[in-house]
Amino acid sequence: MSAPERIPPRSVTPVELLTEGELTVRGRIREASNAALFCTVAHEGQEASCVYKPVAGERPLWDFPDGTLAQREVAAYEVSEATGWGLVPPTVLRDGPYGEGMVQLWIEVTPEAELLALVDGEEPEPGWKAIGFAEVGEGRTALLVHADDERLRRMAVLDAVINNADRKGGHLLPTEGGRLYGIDHGVTFNVDDKLRTLLWGWAGEPLAGEAVEVLGALREALKEGGDLAVRLAGLITAAEVEATRARVEALVTSGKHPQPSGEWPAIPWPPV
Repeated sequence: MSAPERIPPRSVTPVELLTEGELTVRGRIREASNAALFCTVAHEGQEASCVYKPVAGERPLWDFPDGTLAQREVAAYEVSEATGWGLVPPTVLRDGPYGEGMVQLWIEVTPEAELLALVDGEEPEPGWKAIGFAEVGEGRTALLVHADDERLRRMAVLDAVINNADRKGGHLLPTEGGRLYGIDHGVTFNVDDKLRTLLWGWAGEPLAGEAVEVLGALREALKEGGDLAVRLAGLITAAEVEATRARVEALVTSGKHPQPSGEWPAIPWPPV
């Protein structure tokens, strides 16, 4: 009699793991401005590290009065997934030890060549894009630059779509295998232009061909009843969904990366 065939365990997707798994708090991430807890999540024999940001630990913001920062983080993930670029780690909204909150897969950072730098001179070297001048002490200034990197360019497009008000250098996470993720998307989707980022190097330049295609697909997905529009409707307000739709339309129409509006500080502080 032959031995019974062993059935391999079912592979659990990151979203399933984050949504269905048992969440265990391991510690607090003290650098975060709102409550952010380092956790593990386990489900069907699989385990991963994650970040849990309970709504109860959020600080109210006068210019983001509707919904929660956690909902905006999940909405940013939904838009990222709709682009096909996978720029935001898997992120879900669920109940946890301290109530409802955002749970996001923990990303292990792999050191690589610098994405941001301060350099002397008034023009960037080849392979770099200028952001602006920064004070470096003792009355000196230096040119702040970012790499002319396809991954950053995609991130710049995503930020323009979600109206990211806080794209700092520390929110860019390079990983083994060349992936780049962006995190901390709580201050996004405002109906007013709030774009603040370190990724202004392509401002006013024509969008890359792949970005034009992605934006065209987003425009369809954001139409009334579209898949993305439906998912966002459960996370942000109807006015914010409409504003997102308008930003995508403006990008498609102009065919260019946006430029600073002049009505809002263009670079977040501190920049890292």
